[in-house]
Amino acid sequence: MKFMLWKFYESHKKINLNNEKFVLKADDIIAYRRRKRGSRFFIYAFLLVIVLWSVKVTIIEDTDWERMGSIGKVISSASRFFGVDFNLFPDLLIPSLETLMISLLGTFLGVLICIPATWFGALNITPFKPITYPIGRLLMTLSRSIHEIVWALFFVSVFGLGALSGIFAIAVRSVGFIAKMSAEAIEDIKPGPIEAIRSTGANGFQVLIFGIIPQVIPQVLSVIIFEWEINIRRSAILGLVGAGGLGLVFFRQMNTFNFHGVTAVITAILGIIVIGEFVSHYVRKKVT
Repeated sequence: MKFMLWKFYESHKKINLNNEKFVLKADDIIAYRRRKRGSRFFIYAFLLVIVLWSVKVTIIEDTDWERMGSIGKVISSASRFFGVDFNLFPDLLIPSLETLMISLLGTFLGVLICIPATWFGALNITPFKPITYPIGRLLMTLSRSIHEIVWALFFVSVFGLGALSGIFAIAVRSVGFIAKMSAEAIEDIKPGPIEAIRSTGANGFQVLIFGIIPQVIPQVLSVIIFEWEINIRRSAILGLVGAGGLGLVFFRQMNTFNFHGVTAVITAILGIIVIGEFVSHYVRKKVT
């Protein structure tokens, strides 16, 4: 509070820092509050203009209102999905297991790729800071910046249709989050145990195994489990671009206009996500 007052009235030089007493002018306080209200008004007005312009461009002008029709037509179109094709559920068992396997294998492969990315991207353990640290951070940024659908399209063009493309897409997309959180956990470790291990003549690998990993393993495992939980959702969608799993069944049901089948696939996806939530919560409690 004292710092703020000092900043506001520095120009008047009426602050006695030794006695910690502040001589303030009522006119200065009123003027400052008016300026602050004015600046807030312009900021809010600018944000409001941006929001209104976005609504105009993206909703009002870009929507095909004639095709949409009346509210009754919209409700009628949505009601086509109000039903479940229960006969489809037996055929969803294998795609559901495939979705889980894609998320699991993709997360595991992503963890393996994260090892060098984390090693390079942690400032306190990177082997050659001017070169390896920027490389590690670039890998993290590249992974997080590109959507998993884009990665899936890339790997479908490389490996063709199927689960393998989804596994690689999930793996590459997972690197950014896991490696970043792991690197930050390593940067926050206590230096005492590491210095003690180094004083015994331990090499870099021994320092990593006995000094660094024990300090960060709970946080890293929690991050990996959380990322696997997210990857279940991702793998359920990747089939839309041919990367296997329930998304591929969803795409086929939409193409055949089996709207009740679409609802069945959505129900299966929801069930898998709920199961993943329970499993991840249980495992997280056990390992952290």
